[in-house]
Amino acid sequence: MTRNYRAVNTEFNVLYNGELALEQGKKSLSQNTPEDFFEILPLERITIKEEIQLPGASKNTDFERAEEKSVKAIQKHAIYFDGKEHNPQIDEAYMMLGKARYFDSRFIPALEAFNFILFRYPTSNSINKAKIWREKTNIRLNNEDLALKNLKELFQKAKLEDEEFADASAMMAQAYINLESLDSAVVHIKNAAAYTKNNENKGRFLYIKGQLYNLLGKKDSANLAFDEVIALNRKSSRVYMINAKLEKAKNFDYEKGDKTALQEQLEKLAKDRENRPFLDIIYHQTGLYYRKMDSIKTSITYYNKSIKEFRQSKKLQALNYASLGDIYFDNSEYKKAGNYYDSTLKHLTINTKEYRQFKKKRDNLEEVIRYEDITKTNDSILGLVAMTEEQRLAYFTSYTTNLKKAAISDSIAAVKQKESFRSDEFFKGNKKGEENPTGSKFYFYNQTAVAFGKQEFRKQWGDRKLEDHWRRFNKNVQIDLNPKNTDSQSISTTTSIGDMFLPETYLARIPSNQKQIDSISNERDFAYYQLGLIYKEKFKEYNLAITRLEKLLTFPPEERLIAPAKYHLYKTYEIIGNNAMEQHYKKDIVTNHPESRYAAIINNPDAILSKDEASPEFKYFELYHLFETQKYEDVIALSDVYITGFTGDEMVPKFELLKATAIGKRDGFEAYKKALNFVSLNYPNSDEGKRAQQIYSQTLPLIEKFDFVQNETSERWKLVYEFDTAAGGDALTFQKKLNKAIEELNYSYLTTSLDYYTPDKVFVVVHGLYSKEGSKGFAEALKINKKYKVTRPYFEISSPNYAVVQVHKNLDLYNNKIE
Repeated sequence: MTRNYRAVNTEFNVLYNGELALEQGKKSLSQNTPEDFFEILPLERITIKEEIQLPGASKNTDFERAEEKSVKAIQKHAIYFDGKEHNPQIDEAYMMLGKARYFDSRFIPALEAFNFILFRYPTSNSINKAKIWREKTNIRLNNEDLALKNLKELFQKAKLEDEEFADASAMMAQAYINLESLDSAVVHIKNAAAYTKNNENKGRFLYIKGQLYNLLGKKDSANLAFDEVIALNRKSSRVYMINAKLEKAKNFDYEKGDKTALQEQLEKLAKDRENRPFLDIIYHQTGLYYRKMDSIKTSITYYNKSIKEFRQSKKLQALNYASLGDIYFDNSEYKKAGNYYDSTLKHLTINTKEYRQFKKKRDNLEEVIRYEDITKTNDSILGLVAMTEEQRLAYFTSYTTNLKKAAISDSIAAVKQKESFRSDEFFKGNKKGEENPTGSKFYFYNQTAVAFGKQEFRKQWGDRKLEDHWRRFNKNVQIDLNPKNTDSQSISTTTSIGDMFLPETYLARIPSNQKQIDSISNERDFAYYQLGLIYKEKFKEYNLAITRLEKLLTFPPEERLIAPAKYHLYKTYEIIGNNAMEQHYKKDIVTNHPESRYAAIINNPDAILSKDEASPEFKYFELYHLFETQKYEDVIALSDVYITGFTGDEMVPKFELLKATAIGKRDGFEAYKKALNFVSLNYPNSDEGKRAQQIYSQTLPLIEKFDFVQNETSERWKLVYEFDTAAGGDALTFQKKLNKAIEELNYSYLTTSLDYYTPDKVFVVVHGLYSKEGSKGFAEALKINKKYKVTRPYFEISSPNYAVVQVHKNLDLYNNKIE
């Protein structure tokens, strides 16, 4: 009787309440776990918590309650003696204990519970379930190989029920997905979907099967899997059915498929009231459809609709903004594209691969936006310069007249809006039959109306300061309005008109100085040239590159830009296969610029031009020799000269990278980082640009956080003597003196170097010392030796700290720390 009482009480009291709590926790976990349908869904809808918690701590009250009930069942109702448990419900209590810990993301304690069942209750009717749950936990702990081994053994030796077989197959599929063995995963996800009786799980498994087929490039098989999901209809969650339909739309064949049917299907999905929670993804797919159909205006409308219907998916929101950015970029509206790419970055996780790709794309676009602004502005200014005085006056008279009309029209609209607001909204109460809590119908007591009013104000006017004439762009402009009469004939302007309405205001700003005009013209020309190169090299937009470069040649530009522009046009036409224009520019360069390097390259592409003292190759090797001799100021100055002189040449990125390295040697880490970023963004397709990007993204983060180490921990030391750069000859003489002393005193393991530090300071450094005391001892030995008498001030520094000082140029900080 006691044993039966304990078993019944355990099952129908303690474990029953624990099971209710466990199911409630699982339901809550499922509802609060966001799903990313852009990636392969996990087989289980569970979020792994990353934060560290104390042993025994629980994060979810439902799972905590389930764990308490299972522990209570074990402690109060277990009947274990003679090596046997006489309460048949205790193994179920351990199962509940393991599950509660598992869903609470406490996988090590969960593994202990499942292993205890396998050890203590080998004949339990839940033994197969315990083995499956143990492997689930192993997969969560990234032990996929072990889980696969144990599950394969389970399939071979155990007789599994259908649901157990489905559960084990699903876990096999998850392990293979984690290991990126998608072919193997497909086999097991099929079995899981075929054997499970749970329609919710069946819908999920079938959807994942479709995702796997898509990744394997088998669209037909994927569509069949999605059809199976759709056929379940209301038997599984609607989210799977909607996404299955949209995945089929993504797989649509626009060459052979029925486009009208696809359009009608997308419209039908959007109109269905039950699909309101999924409007964001439906509108996104509709926008993609119209973009494929070249209905760009309609596509933009639907992408914006998707943005407004934002639910939870930041990735979808990022994709919407990115798609709009791409559309505007293709339409050469670079500022708009840049703004949408900025919004894209806000919805991506920082430092992810996707984020870095978009960040680089946005940074590249920065140059395009800057140069396009220059061309637009300077073309406009030069157009005004080319006008006669009469044409300018007529132009700005028309402009200011329209500006004045717009201001008056704007003011009329404002007065009408104000009158309408007073009559219709200000004293409007709640809807008929509703009572305000205060019993008043005053507008500002209606919180809903106030919130709506604020939103509408910001939408129309943005954030404005509370001040007189807050609406007006120019506060000097005063327009008297009669608020009692909004007829346009009764509205008149006062004699106090702002400068913005006077043509003379704009006429006075047109440049007249020839030097200033030439500067604007040269800046415009260089901007067109840079745009041509950027479109050709960075974005592979060859038609845009041709447009910019050919327009440049119509001005005409500076002499230094003509031959390079023609050469790049020649190469661009060669790329796109326009043989006629390719030959045209080839002949032009050879005929009109026979002495240029571009003609030499065309006539003899394999010629070795580095022996020519005027060639960029020869200049580069000269410059590199200066770099090796630590003449960084000269390297930077001459690099600027050569970069300008050899504009458009393939050697320019080499000069830029050498200049960036010299800047780093002269000015330290931050300047080097900035210079490398410039090279990587402006020459992304060159070897030097790629090298700069690699250093910037991989090497610099390793040394950015360099800090001084404790001197006692280092076994490599240096002895340093400081000299002013102006006394460079003294430093060289001193180094020779040290070398002689080292040789004569038989310190063969020591070496010296003359190291650049800043433009004003150089170091003579003794290398090869093993301790601070040894460094100081060597310096004192030279000091007291009557033959050498080296009395110059010095300091000892460990090799790691010397590296920090040279990288960050922070010797003063080091000296302060030592003091």
